[in-house]
Amino acid sequence: MPELRRSGLFWLWLSVLVIALDLLTKWLAESSLTLYQQVPVIDGLFSFTLAYNTGAAFSFLADSGGWQRWFFIAIAVAVSVMLLVWLARLGRDKRIEAIALALILGGALGNLYDRVVHGHVVDFILVHWQQSWFFPAFNIADSAITVGAALLILDMFLPKRASDE
Repeated sequence: MPELRRSGLFWLWLSVLVIALDLLTKWLAESSLTLYQQVPVIDGLFSFTLAYNTGAAFSFLADSGGWQRWFFIAIAVAVSVMLLVWLARLGRDKRIEAIALALILGGALGNLYDRVVHGHVVDFILVHWQQSWFFPAFNIADSAITVGAALLILDMFLPKRASDE
């Protein structure tokens, strides 16, 4: 257990939290919404809507006949293993990098669960401008992956301490 506290694996609790929030909110969306029904939260800007994505980001390969499900499952498993190894090798003092990796891992596993169990990813957050422009629907897992990626980029530009090099 002392090794866990000294490595980036300490931050796995954050991945578990992301997975739990992701699965809970997807369950709530599926329990409360009908497919493509829009429930405005901020009129003209933000709605809840239930959508299923069989593809990747922005529905990439969504209409590819089903093989993409297994392709994206394989990618998610490989990336998750890589992130776990990266976290295990990372010193606990590299907080921003570890938090970023934990967020990405939690998001990847949340969407992986959907692909394995449902055959698609459940999306329910819809950002739009009036009824003329829509950003593709997304979920908590996607948000965690995006925030994690942004933190990794930010971390690259932050000055490094002598102990980090």
